[in-house]
Amino acid sequence: MPDDRIEVFEQMLKSDPSNTMVMFGLAKEYEKLGQHADVIRILEDYLSKADDEGNAYGTLANAYSLSGDRDKAIEIYKKGIDVSMAHGHPSMANEYRMALDLDLAD
Repeated sequence: MPDDRIEVFEQMLKSDPSNTMVMFGLAKEYEKLGQHADVIRILEDYLSKADDEGNAYGTLANAYSLSGDRDKAIEIYKKGIDVSMAHGHPSMANEYRMALDLDLAD
């Protein structure tokens, strides 16, 4: 079933490569399957095109963390904190701070 959804999202993205909503949906489907490299690939592209309010940064940082790239995860969480605060989402920023403090602390 998730593979079917991925195929649909991939086809939609092929017909409209700048559709950021489709990109985000595709990344979330890859996340469900634990395909971290695909999540990273899609969300890096998404963030270069979309004015995300913070949610994608948490997903991307988690994918980097699960892929073993701790430094990149920390960098992305920090960007996510700034972006989520700029968009008025302090609880999201606090969630990312907790991830930094609990999951990625030295």
